[in-house]
Amino acid sequence: MPQLSPITTAVDQLTLPLERDGFMRNLIRELATVLEEVVGLEEASGFISVVGQRVGLQLEREYRAALGASQLTHEQVAAVLVDLKRRIQGDFFVIAQGHPGCRVIVYVKSTPEAEGRPGREYVGGDEGL
Repeated sequence: MPQLSPITTAVDQLTLPLERDGFMRNLIRELATVLEEVVGLEEASGFISVVGQRVGLQLEREYRAALGASQLTHEQVAAVLVDLKRRIQGDFFVIAQGHPGCRVIVYVKSTPEAEGRPGREYVGGDEGL
């Protein structure tokens, strides 16, 4: 096994708050900020909405496949929303759900999408799920 240089060893032993999840959040946050600065808030919101819709549709396909369902019932959608937020370490729960075609009302306590954007209000959309 090759001997590591003292510099490589020193760098390897640094205590830095770097890990995959935090790195990806920072990358996405900076991308959103630059997009907002370049094209403006309204256009950036439109782009982010399209991304959210595509990710939502992908997640819906994955949950439908895992549940063996061609379509999700409104009860399943509510359960999927809560499960998704749990998996991504958000904190939200269902307040009410109605008949098919009705909206599922949730209470959002925290969400990773809003972290690191001080002074910016997070308003979730209707994209995907």
